[in-house]
Amino acid sequence: MKTLFLTTALAVASAGVAFADTYRPECFAPAPDTSTISYDAKDGPYKLAFVNGFAGNDWRIQAIQSAKAWAARPENAEKIDEFTVVSVGNDSAAQIAAIDNFIAAGYDAITFIAVNPTAFEPVIRRAERAGTILVPFDNVLDTDKVVQVNESQLALGTLKAQTVMDLLGGDADKILMVNGLPGNATDRDRRLGMMSVLEGVEGLEIVEVVGNWDTGTSQKVVADALATHGEFDAVVSQHGSAGSINAMQAAGHPIVPMGVDGENGVRMLMSELDIPGISASQAPAMSAIALEAAVALLEGNELPQTIFLPIPQVQSEALEAGVNYFPDLPKSFNTGTGYAECFAPFTPEELLGQSPDNT
Repeated sequence: MKTLFLTTALAVASAGVAFADTYRPECFAPAPDTSTISYDAKDGPYKLAFVNGFAGNDWRIQAIQSAKAWAARPENAEKIDEFTVVSVGNDSAAQIAAIDNFIAAGYDAITFIAVNPTAFEPVIRRAERAGTILVPFDNVLDTDKVVQVNESQLALGTLKAQTVMDLLGGDADKILMVNGLPGNATDRDRRLGMMSVLEGVEGLEIVEVVGNWDTGTSQKVVADALATHGEFDAVVSQHGSAGSINAMQAAGHPIVPMGVDGENGVRMLMSELDIPGISASQAPAMSAIALEAAVALLEGNELPQTIFLPIPQVQSEALEAGVNYFPDLPKSFNTGTGYAECFAPFTPEELLGQSPDNT
């Protein structure tokens, strides 16, 4: 049976919708001023796919592991006929082609991290005609036609920048901003959030570098920035922040306030070096929430069109070994192992037992 897309046959509601009536609002919390979407229920078990793009950093690896760990849990496995994960690289045409292939193969739902937020309108229409549900997450789309799962990237960027400015008493001369992977919505919105704070600081010089959300790349570009621009009053980093810290240590840079990501090694360095600031990030376990949402939609439940999950965060003074960072685990391990509002967070053993390979 074809799944009806209910923008006209209507599960799209006004901003005043009573979201307490949507499915599991404690988990699938609505973004401000969003609508709702539902589809005709479809009998399971379901064919599901996760079409990742770029797979070259630890966050993406753990997102793949989280998706596989979700699919392996018995309560989810009994609802799945097939589950496939592919990574296609940073090429929107390749990603769209992979999604089209899964649509043609009769998959019931496809989750994905969009390479480009503006290129998917045609594939959304093709999925609708075929009865395939699409649930993008993380790097979401510039559309209101599908359910999307995210944290507020604008709020995440704002949180990091506001924290360091508060620690500096609202005054700074020069700040280093380490951005992510260019060309997608996540990098764009995090940068906008940071700039919304920093642009209001009188006389502030903002030096921007591209770290690609990667530790090695961030270390190189931060080292170059230090060699060119000298010392900074603070650093705000989207991801790959361990590289930023390592570069500063290698250059003998003074300890300054930092807004950094949630990798285990980053929090270990913050604690060891007494770096003031905040560790806050996008949790890679969001991949599992997108699959949870896809199954909820296949079962006929109504969800907010844009879902904003809580931002995992900890201030430097609240860091505690064994609680919010783990000295015995790999530095690349991301501390965002799940969202308790949705289901029990994954254990490190669940995640590390999964491969990041295509299946």
